[in-house]
Amino acid sequence: MQKNLCLTTALSCALLGLVSGCSSLSTPSQSGNSVVNAVALIKKPDLPLTVAPDNPDPIANAKVKNYIKSLAPHGSAQQTHGVWMQSSDKLLANHQGTVPITAASISKVATTLATLKTFNPDHQFVTQIGTTGTIEKGVLKGDLIIQGGEDPFFVWEEAIALGNTLNQMGIKRVTGDLIIIDKFYMNFNRNPTTVGNFLKAGFNSRTWGRQVERIHQTLPVGTAKPQVTINGKIKSLPSVPANFQLLVRHNSYPLAELLKKMNLYSNNAMAEMFASAVGGAEVVAQKAAVAAQVPQNEIYLINGSGLTYENKISPRAAVSMFRAIEKHLQQYNMTVADVFTVIGQDNGILKPRGIPKFAVVKSGSLDTTSALVGAVPTKNRGTVWFALMNFSGDLVTFRKLQDVFLSSVVGDWGAVTTAPAELISSPLRKDKISSNEVTIRQPTVNSQ
Repeated sequence: MQKNLCLTTALSCALLGLVSGCSSLSTPSQSGNSVVNAVALIKKPDLPLTVAPDNPDPIANAKVKNYIKSLAPHGSAQQTHGVWMQSSDKLLANHQGTVPITAASISKVATTLATLKTFNPDHQFVTQIGTTGTIEKGVLKGDLIIQGGEDPFFVWEEAIALGNTLNQMGIKRVTGDLIIIDKFYMNFNRNPTTVGNFLKAGFNSRTWGRQVERIHQTLPVGTAKPQVTINGKIKSLPSVPANFQLLVRHNSYPLAELLKKMNLYSNNAMAEMFASAVGGAEVVAQKAAVAAQVPQNEIYLINGSGLTYENKISPRAAVSMFRAIEKHLQQYNMTVADVFTVIGQDNGILKPRGIPKFAVVKSGSLDTTSALVGAVPTKNRGTVWFALMNFSGDLVTFRKLQDVFLSSVVGDWGAVTTAPAELISSPLRKDKISSNEVTIRQPTVNSQ
Protein backbone atom coordinates (compact mmCIF):
# COMPACT_ATOMS: atom_id res chain seq x y z
CA MET A 1 0.00 0.00 0.00
CA GLN A 2 1.41 3.37 -0.96
CA LYS A 3 1.29 5.73 1.97
CA ASN A 4 2.88 8.85 3.39
CA LEU A 5 5.09 7.11 5.94
CA CYS A 6 6.63 10.20 7.49
CA LEU A 7 3.33 11.83 8.48
CA THR A 8 5.07 15.09 9.26
CA THR A 9 2.62 17.40 7.52
CA ALA A 10 0.87 20.07 9.52
CA LEU A 11 -2.45 18.27 9.07
CA SER A 12 -1.15 15.00 10.50
CA CYS A 13 0.49 16.78 13.42
CA ALA A 14 -2.68 18.72 14.11
CA LEU A 15 -4.79 15.56 14.13
CA LEU A 16 -2.44 13.91 16.60
CA GLY A 17 -2.27 17.08 18.65
CA LEU A 18 -6.04 17.27 19.04
CA VAL A 19 -5.89 14.28 21.35
CA SER A 20 -2.47 14.90 22.89
CA GLY A 21 -1.68 14.65 26.57
CA CYS A 22 -0.76 18.33 26.82
CA SER A 23 -4.30 19.42 27.57
CA SER A 24 -6.28 20.56 30.53
CA LEU A 25 -9.05 18.69 32.25
CA SER A 26 -11.44 21.21 30.93
CA THR A 27 -10.78 20.84 27.40
CA PRO A 28 12.65 -11.27 18.98
CA SER A 29 13.74 -12.49 15.70
CA GLN A 30 14.65 -10.14 12.84
CA SER A 31 14.32 -10.49 9.09
CA GLY A 32 17.25 -11.21 6.85
CA ASN A 33 18.22 -7.53 6.69
CA SER A 34 22.00 -7.16 6.69
CA VAL A 35 21.99 -3.95 8.75
CA VAL A 36 23.18 -4.54 12.30
CA ASN A 37 22.03 -2.34 15.14
CA ALA A 38 24.94 -1.05 17.20
CA VAL A 39 23.13 -1.90 20.43
CA ALA A 40 23.24 -5.58 19.43
CA LEU A 41 27.02 -5.46 19.71
CA ILE A 42 26.94 -4.38 23.35
CA LYS A 43 26.58 -7.03 26.02
CA LYS A 44 25.20 -5.09 28.95
CA PRO A 45 25.47 -6.47 32.48
CA ASP A 46 22.21 -7.67 34.00
CA LEU A 47 21.83 -4.87 36.53
CA PRO A 48 18.76 -4.24 38.67
CA LEU A 49 16.32 -1.78 37.15
CA THR A 50 16.16 0.29 40.31
CA VAL A 51 18.20 0.83 43.45
CA ALA A 52 17.55 1.41 47.14
CA PRO A 53 16.42 4.96 47.96
CA ASP A 54 19.16 5.51 50.55
CA ASN A 55 22.62 7.09 50.28
CA PRO A 56 22.40 9.17 47.10
CA ASP A 57 25.46 10.88 45.67
CA PRO A 58 26.01 13.94 47.94
CA ILE A 59 26.93 16.37 45.16
CA ALA A 60 24.14 15.32 42.81
CA ASN A 61 21.60 15.27 45.62
CA ALA A 62 22.60 18.78 46.70
CA LYS A 63 22.07 19.94 43.13
CA VAL A 64 18.55 18.47 43.19
CA LYS A 65 17.79 20.19 46.50
CA ASN A 66 18.72 23.51 44.95
CA TYR A 67 16.46 22.72 42.00
CA ILE A 68 13.56 21.99 44.38
CA LYS A 69 14.19 25.27 46.23
CA SER A 70 14.09 27.15 42.92
CA LEU A 71 10.49 25.98 42.47
CA ALA A 72 9.23 27.57 45.71
CA PRO A 73 8.55 31.06 44.29
CA HIS A 74 6.30 29.55 41.64
CA GLY A 75 3.47 28.44 43.86
CA SER A 76 4.32 25.01 45.20
CA ALA A 77 5.79 23.44 48.31
CA GLN A 78 8.70 20.99 48.33
CA GLN A 79 6.44 18.04 49.17
CA THR A 80 4.54 18.49 45.89
CA HIS A 81 7.61 17.54 43.83
CA GLY A 82 9.53 14.33 43.25
CA VAL A 83 12.92 13.62 41.70
CA TRP A 84 14.81 10.41 41.05
CA MET A 85 18.17 10.14 39.28
CA GLN A 86 20.39 7.13 38.78
CA SER A 87 23.21 5.98 36.54
CA SER A 88 23.52 2.25 36.00
CA ASP A 89 23.11 0.83 39.53
CA LYS A 90 24.16 4.01 41.34
CA LEU A 91 21.64 6.31 43.01
CA LEU A 92 22.48 9.92 42.21
CA ALA A 93 19.59 11.83 43.75
CA ASN A 94 16.30 11.25 45.52
CA HIS A 95 13.66 13.74 46.58
CA GLN A 96 10.45 11.94 47.50
CA GLY A 97 11.39 9.45 44.82
CA THR A 98 9.23 6.63 46.15
CA VAL A 99 6.13 8.79 46.71
CA PRO A 100 3.45 8.49 43.98
CA ILE A 101 2.72 11.88 42.37
CA THR A 102 0.12 12.92 39.79
CA ALA A 103 1.63 11.43 36.65
CA ALA A 104 -0.27 13.07 33.77
CA SER A 105 1.08 11.58 30.53
CA ILE A 106 3.94 9.79 32.27
CA SER A 107 1.12 7.23 32.52
CA LYS A 108 1.86 6.49 28.86
CA VAL A 109 5.24 5.07 29.91
CA ALA A 110 3.33 2.41 31.87
CA THR A 111 1.01 1.86 28.91
CA THR A 112 4.02 1.53 26.59
CA LEU A 113 5.69 -1.01 28.88
CA ALA A 114 2.56 -3.11 29.43
CA THR A 115 1.77 -3.12 25.71
CA LEU A 116 5.29 -4.26 24.81
CA LYS A 117 5.02 -6.99 27.42
CA THR A 118 1.72 -8.14 25.89
CA PHE A 119 2.63 -7.94 22.19
CA ASN A 120 6.09 -8.03 20.62
CA PRO A 121 7.41 -4.83 18.96
CA ASP A 122 6.72 -6.22 15.48
CA HIS A 123 3.08 -7.05 16.22
CA GLN A 124 0.56 -5.65 13.74
CA PHE A 125 -3.13 -5.10 14.37
CA VAL A 126 -5.26 -6.51 11.55
CA THR A 127 -8.42 -5.01 10.07
CA GLN A 128 -10.40 -7.34 7.80
CA ILE A 129 -12.81 -6.21 5.09
CA GLY A 130 -15.30 -8.67 3.68
CA THR A 131 -18.81 -9.26 2.44
CA THR A 132 -21.70 -11.69 2.41
CA GLY A 133 -22.73 -10.64 -1.09
CA THR A 134 -21.57 -10.96 -4.68
CA ILE A 135 -19.62 -8.70 -7.01
CA GLU A 136 -21.19 -8.21 -10.41
CA LYS A 137 -20.19 -5.60 -13.00
CA GLY A 138 -18.68 -3.17 -10.50
CA VAL A 139 -21.45 -3.58 -7.94
CA LEU A 140 -21.15 -5.35 -4.60
CA LYS A 141 -24.64 -6.71 -4.11
CA GLY A 142 -24.78 -7.04 -0.34
CA ASP A 143 -23.16 -5.54 2.73
CA LEU A 144 -19.57 -4.38 3.08
CA ILE A 145 -18.27 -5.60 6.45
CA ILE A 146 -15.38 -4.10 8.44
CA GLN A 147 -14.02 -6.34 11.20
CA GLY A 148 -11.87 -4.20 13.45
CA GLY A 149 -8.62 -5.39 14.96
CA GLU A 150 -7.88 -2.54 17.42
CA ASP A 151 -5.57 -0.65 15.04
CA PRO A 152 -5.04 2.67 16.91
CA PHE A 153 -3.65 4.51 13.88
CA PHE A 154 -6.21 3.84 11.16
CA VAL A 155 -6.53 7.33 9.66
CA TRP A 156 -7.64 8.98 6.41
CA GLU A 157 -4.65 7.58 4.50
CA GLU A 158 -5.79 4.03 5.25
CA ALA A 159 -9.34 4.75 4.12
CA ILE A 160 -8.06 6.20 0.84
CA ALA A 161 -5.82 3.20 0.22
CA LEU A 162 -8.59 0.71 1.01
CA GLY A 163 -11.02 2.57 -1.22
CA ASN A 164 -8.53 2.34 -4.08
CA THR A 165 -8.06 -1.36 -3.36
CA LEU A 166 -11.81 -1.96 -3.61
CA ASN A 167 -11.82 -0.09 -6.93
CA GLN A 168 -8.99 -2.33 -8.15
CA MET A 169 -11.10 -5.34 -7.21
CA GLY A 170 -13.87 -4.00 -9.42
CA ILE A 171 -16.08 -2.57 -6.67
CA LYS A 172 -17.50 0.88 -7.38
CA ARG A 173 -20.82 0.66 -5.59
CA VAL A 174 -22.19 -1.23 -2.57
CA THR A 175 -25.95 -1.82 -2.56
CA GLY A 176 -26.08 -2.92 1.08
CA ASP A 177 -24.97 -1.46 4.39
CA LEU A 178 -21.57 -0.67 5.85
CA ILE A 179 -21.31 -3.05 8.82
CA ILE A 180 -18.87 -2.34 11.68
CA ILE A 181 -17.85 -5.34 13.80
CA ASP A 182 -15.50 -5.59 16.78
CA LYS A 183 -13.06 -2.84 17.68
CA PHE A 184 -12.66 -0.75 14.55
CA TYR A 185 -11.23 2.72 15.20
CA MET A 186 -10.61 5.58 12.78
CA ASN A 187 -9.08 9.02 13.23
CA PHE A 188 -8.71 8.23 16.97
CA ASN A 189 -12.45 7.74 17.40
CA ARG A 190 -14.13 4.56 18.67
CA ASN A 191 -17.83 5.28 18.09
CA PRO A 192 -19.13 2.82 15.41
CA THR A 193 -21.38 5.37 13.74
CA THR A 194 -18.70 8.06 13.66
CA VAL A 195 -15.97 5.78 12.32
CA GLY A 196 -18.40 4.33 9.81
CA ASN A 197 -19.13 7.82 8.48
CA PHE A 198 -15.40 8.55 8.32
CA LEU A 199 -14.75 5.38 6.36
CA LYS A 200 -17.71 5.90 4.04
CA ALA A 201 -16.46 9.40 3.26
CA GLY A 202 -12.87 8.24 2.74
CA PHE A 203 -13.99 5.61 0.23
CA ASN A 204 -15.76 8.17 -1.98
CA SER A 205 -13.65 11.10 -3.15
CA ARG A 206 -16.75 12.85 -4.47
CA THR A 207 -17.72 13.55 -0.85
CA TRP A 208 -14.30 14.66 0.40
CA GLY A 209 -13.96 17.87 2.34
CA ARG A 210 -10.96 20.17 2.32
CA GLN A 211 -9.11 18.24 5.02
CA VAL A 212 -9.16 14.92 3.15
CA GLU A 213 -8.20 16.66 -0.09
CA ARG A 214 -5.14 18.12 1.65
CA ILE A 215 -4.16 14.76 3.10
CA HIS A 216 -4.45 13.18 -0.36
CA GLN A 217 -1.98 15.77 -1.62
CA THR A 218 0.62 14.48 0.84
CA LEU A 219 0.43 10.97 -0.64
CA PRO A 220 2.76 9.80 -3.43
CA VAL A 221 2.20 11.50 -6.75
CA GLY A 222 -0.29 9.55 -8.80
CA THR A 223 -2.23 8.12 -5.87
CA ALA A 224 -5.75 7.57 -7.17
CA LYS A 225 -8.86 9.05 -5.62
CA PRO A 226 -11.23 6.20 -4.70
CA GLN A 227 -14.84 6.17 -5.80
CA VAL A 228 -16.83 3.63 -3.84
CA THR A 229 -20.46 4.59 -3.17
CA ILE A 230 -22.28 2.85 -0.33
CA ASN A 231 -26.04 3.02 -0.73
CA GLY A 232 -27.05 1.60 2.64
CA LYS A 233 -26.75 2.67 6.23
CA ILE A 234 -24.00 2.32 8.81
CA LYS A 235 -24.70 -0.50 11.24
CA SER A 236 -22.82 -2.48 13.85
CA LEU A 237 -23.02 -6.18 14.67
CA PRO A 238 -21.63 -8.15 17.63
CA SER A 239 -20.00 -10.84 15.49
CA VAL A 240 -19.08 -11.77 11.93
CA PRO A 241 -21.86 -13.46 9.93
CA ALA A 242 -21.37 -17.15 9.23
CA ASN A 243 -21.16 -16.55 5.46
CA PHE A 244 -18.57 -13.76 5.76
CA GLN A 245 -16.07 -13.85 2.88
CA LEU A 246 -12.77 -12.03 3.26
CA LEU A 247 -11.83 -9.51 0.58
CA VAL A 248 -9.01 -7.45 2.07
CA ARG A 249 -6.68 -7.75 5.05
CA HIS A 250 -5.08 -4.53 6.32
CA ASN A 251 -2.06 -4.60 8.65
CA SER A 252 -1.23 -1.71 10.96
CA TYR A 253 2.21 -0.25 11.43
CA PRO A 254 4.43 -2.43 13.66
CA LEU A 255 3.67 -1.90 17.35
CA ALA A 256 6.94 -0.11 18.14
CA GLU A 257 6.18 2.48 15.47
CA LEU A 258 2.64 2.94 16.78
CA LEU A 259 3.99 3.51 20.30
CA LYS A 260 6.51 5.99 18.93
CA LYS A 261 3.73 7.97 17.25
CA MET A 262 1.67 7.90 20.43
CA ASN A 263 4.53 9.18 22.56
CA LEU A 264 5.78 11.82 20.13
CA TYR A 265 2.45 13.61 20.34
CA SER A 266 1.28 12.21 23.69
CA ASN A 267 -1.86 10.98 21.97
CA ASN A 268 -4.50 10.23 24.61
CA ALA A 269 -6.86 8.32 22.32
CA MET A 270 -4.12 5.94 21.19
CA ALA A 271 -3.07 5.38 24.80
CA GLU A 272 -6.61 4.41 25.77
CA MET A 273 -6.81 2.03 22.82
CA PHE A 274 -3.55 0.36 23.85
CA ALA A 275 -4.69 0.10 27.47
CA SER A 276 -7.92 -1.51 26.30
CA ALA A 277 -5.99 -4.01 24.16
CA VAL A 278 -3.89 -4.98 27.18
CA GLY A 279 -6.90 -5.45 29.45
CA GLY A 280 -7.56 -2.06 31.01
CA ALA A 281 -5.77 0.43 33.25
CA GLU A 282 -5.54 -1.90 36.25
CA VAL A 283 -3.83 -4.57 34.16
CA VAL A 284 -1.49 -1.94 32.73
CA ALA A 285 -0.47 -0.87 36.25
CA GLN A 286 0.05 -4.45 37.40
CA LYS A 287 2.14 -5.46 34.38
CA ALA A 288 4.19 -2.28 34.57
CA ALA A 289 4.97 -2.69 38.27
CA VAL A 290 6.06 -6.31 37.82
CA ALA A 291 8.20 -5.53 34.78
CA ALA A 292 9.75 -2.48 36.46
CA GLN A 293 10.43 -4.39 39.70
CA VAL A 294 8.78 -1.77 41.90
CA PRO A 295 6.05 -2.10 44.56
CA GLN A 296 2.56 -2.08 43.12
CA ASN A 297 1.60 0.94 45.24
CA GLU A 298 4.07 3.10 43.32
CA ILE A 299 1.95 2.83 40.14
CA TYR A 300 -1.76 3.59 40.35
CA LEU A 301 -3.79 4.12 37.18
CA ILE A 302 -7.45 4.52 36.36
CA ASN A 303 -6.77 5.11 32.66
CA GLY A 304 -3.96 4.55 30.18
CA SER A 305 -3.46 8.14 29.05
CA GLY A 306 -3.01 10.22 32.21
CA LEU A 307 -5.84 12.63 31.49
CA THR A 308 -6.82 12.64 35.17
CA TYR A 309 -5.33 13.75 38.47
CA GLU A 310 -5.95 10.29 39.91
CA ASN A 311 -3.18 8.53 38.00
CA LYS A 312 -0.16 8.54 40.30
CA ILE A 313 3.35 7.19 39.75
CA SER A 314 6.46 7.60 41.85
CA PRO A 315 9.58 9.10 40.23
CA ARG A 316 11.48 5.89 41.01
CA ALA A 317 8.80 3.81 39.26
CA ALA A 318 8.85 6.14 36.25
CA VAL A 319 12.61 5.64 35.84
CA SER A 320 12.33 1.89 36.45
CA MET A 321 9.65 1.57 33.78
CA PHE A 322 11.84 3.40 31.28
CA ARG A 323 14.72 1.05 32.09
CA ALA A 324 12.42 -1.98 31.91
CA ILE A 325 11.47 -0.91 28.39
CA GLU A 326 15.16 -0.60 27.55
CA LYS A 327 15.84 -4.09 28.87
CA HIS A 328 12.85 -5.61 27.09
CA LEU A 329 13.73 -4.07 23.72
CA GLN A 330 17.34 -5.26 23.80
CA GLN A 331 16.29 -8.76 22.71
CA TYR A 332 14.83 -7.20 19.55
CA ASN A 333 17.95 -5.10 18.87
CA MET A 334 15.92 -1.98 19.68
CA THR A 335 16.24 0.80 22.24
CA VAL A 336 14.06 3.29 24.10
CA ALA A 337 14.71 5.65 21.17
CA ASP A 338 12.47 3.40 19.06
CA VAL A 339 9.40 4.22 21.17
CA PHE A 340 10.09 7.64 22.75
CA THR A 341 11.13 11.10 21.58
CA VAL A 342 14.80 11.69 20.75
CA ILE A 343 15.62 15.35 21.35
CA GLY A 344 17.23 17.00 18.33
CA GLN A 345 15.98 14.29 16.00
CA ASP A 346 12.22 13.80 16.29
CA ASN A 347 9.29 16.08 15.66
CA GLY A 348 6.46 16.22 18.17
CA ILE A 349 5.27 18.23 21.15
CA LEU A 350 8.75 18.42 22.73
CA LYS A 351 10.52 19.97 19.74
CA PRO A 352 10.18 23.59 20.98
CA ARG A 353 11.65 22.84 24.41
CA GLY A 354 15.23 23.32 25.61
CA ILE A 355 15.91 19.73 26.68
CA PRO A 356 19.54 18.68 26.04
CA LYS A 357 20.29 17.08 22.69
CA PHE A 358 20.29 13.26 22.48
CA ALA A 359 18.06 12.90 25.53
CA VAL A 360 15.30 10.29 25.10
CA VAL A 361 12.24 11.40 27.05
CA LYS A 362 8.52 11.39 27.74
CA SER A 363 6.73 14.40 29.17
CA GLY A 364 3.50 14.76 31.10
CA SER A 365 1.40 17.90 31.42
CA LEU A 366 -2.00 18.49 33.00
CA ASP A 367 -3.14 21.93 34.17
CA THR A 368 -0.75 22.55 37.11
CA THR A 369 1.25 19.34 36.66
CA SER A 370 4.42 18.93 34.64
CA ALA A 371 6.70 15.91 34.53
CA LEU A 372 9.62 14.70 32.47
CA VAL A 373 11.19 11.24 32.53
CA GLY A 374 13.87 9.58 30.45
CA ALA A 375 17.58 9.34 29.86
CA VAL A 376 20.23 11.92 29.11
CA PRO A 377 23.81 11.02 28.08
CA THR A 378 26.82 12.57 29.85
CA LYS A 379 30.56 12.12 29.56
CA ASN A 380 31.38 11.56 33.23
CA ARG A 381 28.30 9.73 34.52
CA GLY A 382 27.28 7.86 31.39
CA THR A 383 23.55 7.65 30.72
CA VAL A 384 21.65 9.34 33.54
CA TRP A 385 18.10 8.08 34.04
CA PHE A 386 15.87 10.68 35.62
CA ALA A 387 12.34 11.66 36.57
CA LEU A 388 11.35 15.24 37.37
CA MET A 389 7.76 15.41 38.59
CA ASN A 390 6.24 18.75 39.57
CA PHE A 391 2.73 19.31 40.88
CA SER A 392 0.65 22.35 41.84
CA GLY A 393 2.19 25.37 40.18
CA ASP A 394 2.75 27.15 36.90
CA LEU A 395 3.03 24.64 34.06
CA VAL A 396 5.12 26.79 31.75
CA THR A 397 7.58 27.69 34.52
CA PHE A 398 7.91 24.05 35.57
CA ARG A 399 8.87 23.11 32.01
CA LYS A 400 11.45 25.86 31.71
CA LEU A 401 13.07 24.97 35.03
CA GLN A 402 13.18 21.28 34.09
CA ASP A 403 15.05 22.16 30.91
CA VAL A 404 17.43 24.46 32.78
CA PHE A 405 18.13 21.80 35.40
CA LEU A 406 18.88 19.08 32.83
CA SER A 407 21.11 21.46 30.88
CA SER A 408 23.05 22.20 34.06
CA VAL A 409 23.41 18.46 34.71
CA VAL A 410 24.91 18.01 31.27
CA GLY A 411 27.09 21.08 31.82
CA ASP A 412 28.46 19.64 35.08
CA TRP A 413 28.96 16.09 33.85
CA GLY A 414 29.97 16.81 30.28
CA ALA A 415 28.06 16.90 27.02
CA VAL A 416 28.60 14.14 24.48
CA THR A 417 29.12 14.79 20.78
CA THR A 418 27.32 11.64 19.65
CA ALA A 419 24.57 9.65 21.31
CA PRO A 420 25.50 6.35 22.95
CA ALA A 421 24.25 3.19 21.23
CA GLU A 422 21.65 2.58 23.93
CA LEU A 423 19.94 5.87 23.00
CA ILE A 424 19.98 5.42 19.20
CA SER A 425 16.99 4.00 17.39
CA SER A 426 17.43 0.78 15.45
CA PRO A 427 18.44 1.22 11.79
CA LEU A 428 15.96 -1.58 11.05
CA ARG A 429 13.07 0.59 12.23
CA LYS A 430 12.47 2.36 8.92
CA ASP A 431 12.42 -0.94 7.08
CA LYS A 432 9.78 -2.28 9.45
CA ILE A 433 7.60 0.79 9.03
CA SER A 434 7.10 -0.14 5.38
CA SER A 435 5.51 -3.45 6.40
CA ASN A 436 2.24 -1.57 6.86
CA GLU A 437 0.25 -2.92 3.95
CA VAL A 438 -2.98 -4.15 2.44
CA THR A 439 -3.27 -7.77 1.37
CA ILE A 440 -5.92 -8.41 -1.26
CA ARG A 441 -7.79 -11.69 -1.03
CA GLN A 442 -9.28 -13.03 -4.23
CA PRO A 443 -13.01 -13.11 -3.58
CA THR A 444 -14.75 -16.44 -3.84
CA VAL A 445 -17.98 -14.60 -4.67
CA ASN A 446 -19.14 -14.07 -8.26
CA SER A 447 -16.82 -11.40 -9.56
CA GLN A 448 -16.83 -10.01 -13.09
